[in-house]
Amino acid sequence: MTNATPSASPSAEPLAPVATNSPAQVLTASVVGTTIEFFDFYVYATAAVLVFPTLFFPGSDPTSALLASFATFSIAFFARPLGAIVFGHYGDRIGRKTTLVAALLTMGVSTVVIGLLPTYEQIGVVAPLLLALCRFGQGFGLGGEWGGAVLLATENAPPGKRSWYGMFPQLGAPLGLFLSSGVFWILLHFMSQEALLSWGWRVPFIASIILVAVGLWVRLSITETPAFQKAIDSHERVEVPVAELFRKHKRSLVLGTFVALATFVLFYIGTAYLLSYNVKVLKMPFLDALEVQLLGSVVFGIFIVVIGKLAERYGRREMLILTSALIAAFSFLLPALMTNGEGMIFLFVILAMVLMGMTYGLIGTALAAPFPTTVRYTGSSITFNMAGIFGASLAPYIATYLQANYGMAYVGYYLLVAALITLACIFLSGKEEV
Repeated sequence: MTNATPSASPSAEPLAPVATNSPAQVLTASVVGTTIEFFDFYVYATAAVLVFPTLFFPGSDPTSALLASFATFSIAFFARPLGAIVFGHYGDRIGRKTTLVAALLTMGVSTVVIGLLPTYEQIGVVAPLLLALCRFGQGFGLGGEWGGAVLLATENAPPGKRSWYGMFPQLGAPLGLFLSSGVFWILLHFMSQEALLSWGWRVPFIASIILVAVGLWVRLSITETPAFQKAIDSHERVEVPVAELFRKHKRSLVLGTFVALATFVLFYIGTAYLLSYNVKVLKMPFLDALEVQLLGSVVFGIFIVVIGKLAERYGRREMLILTSALIAAFSFLLPALMTNGEGMIFLFVILAMVLMGMTYGLIGTALAAPFPTTVRYTGSSITFNMAGIFGASLAPYIATYLQANYGMAYVGYYLLVAALITLACIFLSGKEEV
């Protein structure tokens, strides 16, 4: 490990943060931050199905408009690794706390601006370009948020509790999904679909400023993690974490990226794609489609907690292998569940989100495990967000295209391939690497 002179003397840094960060503070700060970030992220995904095709991509047939909307949706996933590198650098150089605050602000500002954008009818082609720019900002911020939140939890975890603590920031995903779907569900109870398209869609984006303020207050109340404080005190920080990472940890980066592949493909088939399929193909009313999302988010959250407990008893690696094998088996059920009426759609989302909770609840701790403290923020963030590019960025687009041109069975094959790749990479990883 390359040593570098720290930016400030050890005596100038806060001492013994473990004495001031209680478990409640740590876990609250990690889950509140990720909830806000994922709310911002998913409120866009919901709008990308319900309103953006009409407001920002008019003049196309419905399928082309939806595909164009999903294309802007995917931009964030390509921005996330850049955010991981930039925020990871500062997270490994100056600390987890300060970097998490900056990431939250980046995400929050981008989301609020989306709510203020003019539409295609008002300014023409500039409107979708501005939407794409804001979506890039969302991805850039989330790229820096996730890794830091996981480290905030796991680097404060007592011995033998790392998988349990690492589960808490993962709860931000189902909570964010529940809140984003719930906001649109409430709006549609109090306004017509026409009013939603006219101005109501802006409310969730602009109102997110309140959540960001709460998140900042919580984040600013904590101190640095014990593991990073130790790196400061022992002069272990490296000058350029990303260079150190690619020089010494390339294998962990590659394997980690594809260990998370099935997680992302499953989630975005079970959320963004499912929402568009229910509304556009099955012609399900918006409210009913959102209720499917709400049910899924609750099941998702419950099984994140369940798998956290099971991993402490039976082992994180063993639970990841089991879950990935179950996802592969589930892929064969997907066509029947998706094409046999609304009742089967509810069964589909329940099964999908059970499996999603089981894989997502463990993936944060698994991706952080192979990296030393000095590059852990950068390493875990890059692997998670590169997995987002391969597994999530185009998943709604690919699933929509496959279903429209080849049938629902090919969406199942798509999920199957992702699960098999994930299983192979888990087996290739050592027992201490996941």
